Amino acid sequence: MQTVAALKDNEDLLLIAPFQPTPLLGVLAKQGFSHEAKQTPSGDCEVKFTRSHTPSEVPSLPTEPPCRPRPVSGGASALDVDARGLEPPQPLVKILEAVAELPAGARLRAHTDRRPMHLYAQLEERGFAGESEEQPDGSFVTYVRHV
Repeated sequence: MQTVAALKDNEDLLLIAPFQPTPLLGVLAKQGFSHEAKQTPSGDCEVKFTRSHTPSEVPSLPTEPPCRPRPVSGGASALDVDARGLEPPQPLVKILEAVAELPAGARLRAHTDRRPMHLYAQLEERGFAGESEEQPDGSFVTYVRHV
């Protein structure tokens, strides 16, 4: 979403993903973007997002501060990511952005409103494993570690 917020009035967004980002299509449509999707020869999904009306009608998107490592028991570090209250696919995106910067030996603890079903395959492709635990309030905490 930070990339979308940074787009200039005349810029489009080209996204290449290993799957069709169906939830993102709806989120960006609400932000005033239309899209064209096609499958690449390698099997990825290529989606071009274009503003469908004037930029003044598109609300500005909030940017989140980056996650900060903090010490946990045993001297290891953990990243805490709070992705609750975000509309899909923002929790997935926020967690994957944090995983991309996860130092070796560190782990990530992500808090989400729902079980992050689409996250597990994405983690596996990146050399990580994730396990989720339902919390008493119905939210989930997912622990991510290097494999």
